[in-house]
Amino acid sequence: MFILKAEAEFDGAHFLKGYDGKCKNIHGHRWRVVAEVASEKLQSEGPFEGMVVDFGDIKRDLKMVVDRYDHVLIYQKNTLKPLTIEALKEEGFKMEEVDFRPTAEAFSYHFFQLLSKNFYQVKRVTVYETPTNCAVYEV
Repeated sequence: MFILKAEAEFDGAHFLKGYDGKCKNIHGHRWRVVAEVASEKLQSEGPFEGMVVDFGDIKRDLKMVVDRYDHVLIYQKNTLKPLTIEALKEEGFKMEEVDFRPTAEAFSYHFFQLLSKNFYQVKRVTVYETPTNCAVYEV
């Protein structure tokens, strides 16, 4: 089995409504995302002969999906009051509403799903919330 890995990073804040631990307030991370694409065989002809896929394609698509969350406040739909959202937007804050709780675990699945639209053999997506803590989604 051939496995290619590509990485991208983004700086983003998130909010976990109802969480009662150290990270209950809005806080940020330097998120690191590692995507792995697998194949049993290499391409046998053309410009990509001897390759699974072009690394540039994986890196481009990974960057495209993570850049949406760079330097924004990520929050789950219906977890902030409408007046709070309005006030933050009036202050010029960039915000990204998602349909899932913005945890490392949920992001690993989310990025897996998005990348699978372009690469049929995405094997694993790892999301680091800190340099030593990560969540993995794999098939």
